[in-house]
Amino acid sequence: MSIELPEALILANQMKDVLIGKQLESYHVQNYDRMQKVGFLNKNIKDFDQLLNGKITSVIARGNVIRVELDNNMNLLIAPEYGGEVLYHKDDTKKSTQYHLKIQFTDATSLTVRIKSMGCILALEDEELVNSYMYKRDFLRGISPIEDEFTFERFSKEINTLNRNLKAILVGKEALLVGISNSAFQDIIYRAKLFPKKKGSELNKEEVKALFDAINSLMNERMELRGKNQFIDMYAKKGKYIPAMGPNMKGKTCSDCGTGIEKMSFGGGQIYLCPKCQEQ
Repeated sequence: MSIELPEALILANQMKDVLIGKQLESYHVQNYDRMQKVGFLNKNIKDFDQLLNGKITSVIARGNVIRVELDNNMNLLIAPEYGGEVLYHKDDTKKSTQYHLKIQFTDATSLTVRIKSMGCILALEDEELVNSYMYKRDFLRGISPIEDEFTFERFSKEINTLNRNLKAILVGKEALLVGISNSAFQDIIYRAKLFPKKKGSELNKEEVKALFDAINSLMNERMELRGKNQFIDMYAKKGKYIPAMGPNMKGKTCSDCGTGIEKMSFGGGQIYLCPKCQEQ
């Protein structure tokens, strides 16, 4: 289950509500060897020492990444990505033991962060942020579908210049937008009734508008329903959004036309689609 823009924003808003002003007293990291090898966590664990005694001044999410800013020139960058968890603990006796990073605050509350597949937990100075792939990918590049800059005029102008398939346009490090992974992509193109291999330069105005509207409606619905049904928020509450496409549709039929859902390998992953509603 991928944590995408809606889920990252839900977590960031919850963190902002309760963590602003809290001072970091101590931390503990565990089971991090694999994460260090692939760059998901600082190579020098002592980098986390620089977070200590800092007070949280802001929490911002863009794309799939959450930036926790401290008043001592330090940042905690969190990207739970595929199935990660960020949990807040008021009662010390009920804290989870399944984490990679645990932060204890001076008021006896704590935060635990766990990465299950891909993502990052990084302690970075302000000037080091630009060297982080995750920060550059989501904070310095692309358009965010929930920001004012995401207009139909801009989107249609840019997508029609791209001679790439829709998967490459919406997902990945060269994506036009930030915060969309394979899960959201499948639902978006299903709502827009578009075939995944269609190129941006091939879309007519009606198709671009359908794609634009599908992106907006999906983002809004997932945030209103507090994330996907496999996502848990900072208080361990599950989201209620059920994906329209994906592995959950294996062996099922399209709710619109009754055609059997098909699976195809494409763009480095599996895509589920309706061969009739999304015909090539």
